[in-house]
Amino acid sequence: MDPEIVQEGPGDCPICGMALEPMMPSADAGPNPELIDFRRRLWIGAPLALAVLLLEMGGMMGLPWADWFGGTTVRWLQFLLATPVVAWVAKPFFKRGWSSIVTGNLNMWTLIAIGTGAAYGFSLVSLLAPGIFPANLQGDHGPPLYFEASAVILILVLVGQVMELTARDRTGDAIRALMDLAPKTARRVTEAGEEDVPLDAVKAGDRLRVRPGESVPVDGTVAEGRSSVDESMITGEPVPVEKTEGDGVTGGTLNKTGSFVMTAEAVGSDTVLSRIVTMVAQAQRSRAPIQALADRVAGYFVPTVIGIAVLAFLLWLVFGPSPALGYAVVAAVSVLIIACPCALGLATPMSIMVATGRGAQAGVLIRDAEALERFAKVDVLVVDKTGTLTEGRPSLTDIVALAGHDETRILSIAAALERGSEHPLAEAILSGAEDRDAPRIDASDFDAVTGKGVRGVVDGRTVGLGNARLMKDLGIDPGDAEARIAELQGQGKTAMLLAVDGKLAGVVAVADRIKETTSGAIKDLHDAGLRIVMATGDSQRTAEAVARDLGIDEVRAGVSPKDKADLIAALQSQGLSVAMAGDGVNDAPALAAADVGIAMGTGADVAVESAGVTLVKGDLRGIVRARVLAQATMRNIRENLFFAFVYNSAGVPIAAGILFPFFGVLLSPMIAAAAMSLSSVSVIGNSLRLRAIRL
Repeated sequence: MDPEIVQEGPGDCPICGMALEPMMPSADAGPNPELIDFRRRLWIGAPLALAVLLLEMGGMMGLPWADWFGGTTVRWLQFLLATPVVAWVAKPFFKRGWSSIVTGNLNMWTLIAIGTGAAYGFSLVSLLAPGIFPANLQGDHGPPLYFEASAVILILVLVGQVMELTARDRTGDAIRALMDLAPKTARRVTEAGEEDVPLDAVKAGDRLRVRPGESVPVDGTVAEGRSSVDESMITGEPVPVEKTEGDGVTGGTLNKTGSFVMTAEAVGSDTVLSRIVTMVAQAQRSRAPIQALADRVAGYFVPTVIGIAVLAFLLWLVFGPSPALGYAVVAAVSVLIIACPCALGLATPMSIMVATGRGAQAGVLIRDAEALERFAKVDVLVVDKTGTLTEGRPSLTDIVALAGHDETRILSIAAALERGSEHPLAEAILSGAEDRDAPRIDASDFDAVTGKGVRGVVDGRTVGLGNARLMKDLGIDPGDAEARIAELQGQGKTAMLLAVDGKLAGVVAVADRIKETTSGAIKDLHDAGLRIVMATGDSQRTAEAVARDLGIDEVRAGVSPKDKADLIAALQSQGLSVAMAGDGVNDAPALAAADVGIAMGTGADVAVESAGVTLVKGDLRGIVRARVLAQATMRNIRENLFFAFVYNSAGVPIAAGILFPFFGVLLSPMIAAAAMSLSSVSVIGNSLRLRAIRL
């Protein structure tokens, strides 16, 4: 099924002939109707094909049907049993084959339709007009029949289709499991009391009660109460997370012990769960670049096979032993059937569908197959610091008061300035002032100086808080504090200088704690052969301190969003494949420029939209999982392509009769059909192994 084919309602793909699938699965959708139909056809057609086979092969098994019922009767019985298989059971196959010829998109159904149609047509002529065949082709009861070959081949193809459809149905289990996480109803809390309402009736701003053992209905924030929430089905992390007032909760996660009331914020298609389902569904329909190779091969392969079948027919007809026509038909049909490229068409899509579903279960969302293929080849990983390596929640660590000032006064002035700022460090200073009970004072004439700090007036005095560049603008020499600043930065802290009335008054230091999982993830990424580069807007000393603790290979500090994108381009110009991991708005240009962008799911929406891979949990262990998944998927695809090519490459010459002059071996069309089906089974089974991969 080609993902670029989109239409209203069900139908067949005009390119490959496969049945089109819904763009978005439904949690309450019933079984695949095509699978149900094909199973019904199989249950009816298999006994008929087996009966035809027994009638034809009876003599070899000690069942002389011709002696018991007469040769002509047996021949007509074969016709009566095989015709329903060809005319009704296999009708979808011939429909697809005809469509492929009409549209010029030759594919596996072209070969199946021509091969089985030729065998059935030859047999029908032999039955109805035996006299037109030469004497050397006449047997005891007339020319040979191949009703059993056409019927059995079609049933074997049908078995393969049922297995494929069953496997495709299983690849959607991950999506359905995610969709089933959301409850069907929610308990809404109003002034009049509490009531259960359908989930689609919940609106942003509603207050909802979540009781122990219930799933969180939508995304929102805890308003009352506390509990532990199991987020494993979304993040892949097994340890429940404690939630208290003000903490965010995600729809689909499982409330464990306590009861709480939440305020709904994102509902319907805006929830994290809905976005995950959409992303996985889109990824499963996407095509990896390696699929283009299979498509090009198939484009030449089918016409070539038809040519080989025609050539084999002519060579056997001219040079074959008596009855030459019979040998010619067997060889041509065998070539057409064994060369069917159905395994080639399954090789890539099956792996991608299984892999993206497995990734979603582990909290790794793949936007498309191309991102998966590219990530397997990445040489360099560029990471942002704040929110990627660190928790993204800075906290106040140090207050240094210079002569004439005390720590409490320094903190009060700094907090007064930062109340007007939206910078992440401002929240750390305000929280620190509140925790230390620093007296609250107000600032006026507030001015935020981009990239430098903030200025204003506090208690009638001109004050400024920021970096050395702000101090330079204010005409202040930070020399007296340089040693202390260097010491703080060497510990990985961000130091800000406070000036009062044109003189340096103190230093305030803030640190963003490194995530507990970062160090181990960096080691695993190094073991995977990746070079790690940290790109951050923080100071050189602070960045180097963090890099030193984590063992990061290279540091680029003080960089702007444009600088990050330029860094990506510079690495790519060296012939390297680059992945970028970040979580902020400032990371979006670099995420888009990288070969693979990796967004932390806890970050800004624009970062997620710019990335090819999203980590729901938001820590670097997800990158390790994504790398393992990408490499395993590409290895799986290569194995599938090997299976497909080996069966076809080895089978076509044998089916054409290359072994006959040496060993007297000519492949039966039924054996050819079994081999063709076996190649598809091998590809399907190998792809499904990805469901069990450890991430």
